Amino acid sequence: MGRKRIICAGHVCIDITPALPDFGGGRIEEILMPGKLIQAGQASVSVGGCVSNTGLGLKVLGADVSLMGKIGKDDFGALVRKEFAGYGAGDSLICREQDATSYTIVIALPGIDRIFLHHPGANDTFCEQDIPWEQVKGAALFHFGYPPIMRRMYEKNGDELVRILSHARQEGCAVSLDLAAVDPNSEAGAQDWKRILTRVLPLVDFFCPSIEELCWMLDRDRLVSWEARANSGDVTAVLETDRDIRPLADECMALGCKVLLLKCGAAGMYLKTAGKETLEKIAPAVALDAGLWADQDFFEESYVPRQVLSGTGAGDTSIAAFLKAVTDGYDPRMTMHLAAATGASCVEAYDARSGLRSFEELKAKIASGWKKNHLKYEKELKHEKGRYL
Repeated sequence: MGRKRIICAGHVCIDITPALPDFGGGRIEEILMPGKLIQAGQASVSVGGCVSNTGLGLKVLGADVSLMGKIGKDDFGALVRKEFAGYGAGDSLICREQDATSYTIVIALPGIDRIFLHHPGANDTFCEQDIPWEQVKGAALFHFGYPPIMRRMYEKNGDELVRILSHARQEGCAVSLDLAAVDPNSEAGAQDWKRILTRVLPLVDFFCPSIEELCWMLDRDRLVSWEARANSGDVTAVLETDRDIRPLADECMALGCKVLLLKCGAAGMYLKTAGKETLEKIAPAVALDAGLWADQDFFEESYVPRQVLSGTGAGDTSIAAFLKAVTDGYDPRMTMHLAAATGASCVEAYDARSGLRSFEELKAKIASGWKKNHLKYEKELKHEKGRYL
């Protein structure tokens, strides 16, 4: 299995994550109440965003990766440079005097989806001209992450994002794309995301959004119905493959998606791929076996982690494992096993990288009978039985 070079570009920030106690699965509105004092533990300060989580995740997993995120010449920027340098990955960072480095405060309550307080900083001015394209030449894959929280990427119906992805394809790279959650009340929330995706997805070979992000952009009425079923809980906990996940995936594929990896929260991930003729159009540098990958359609259940400390970066590092496995030449099933296993490893630590294991370690643990989370399919089985009783 050859080692191919990967570019990871897009959003980068500093993540500040205080250690919070387990409230036993209580409702978020009962925990984070105005005037209430919550005793917190020591805060974890680390680099975050797609370039950090997916890019450094690729680095930890052994990939040959160049990281292209934009920072300012400030204290947070110095922290990013120091962290990246520790991984031998700081040479391609884009540093600008006039910009401030982005930061995110992550409120990660055990058993409850995360809340983010985010300042976009230099990410809002990131553009095609910032990218050192001479370093992109010869790469097999160009991964871009988090355009919904990067202003230039969604302005003018995604013109700048289209330019970046088109340029990457002109350099001979396959293209992958990850999204991010959008605040409906923000400038990004006012954009026509279905129109943006209609323009962008024909340029994307590997699309890796979360199911909630994608549903918000393509079918908000469907998302509202999911939220009603979840009753203020985790939407992904109530989703069923045939009823909810597959129809949304079909809509996405109709827009030109080739390989779709849908992150579905703690339950796992869903893979859907186009036919062989379409997959054969993916850049030859990736060397994807189109016949092997064609017409895939299955849900990969998550693995049970030893402990759950934080979900920060779990989706991003799962993508890192997915992309590395693809470029390493693994088949679809093992690729999804490794992606799910990496996500389970990630949540065992507070940051996005300390819990990661090599593919060899993961394969050994999988082979030894690593337990799967079967709650999703147990729920679906009960639903099916209920229909016929």
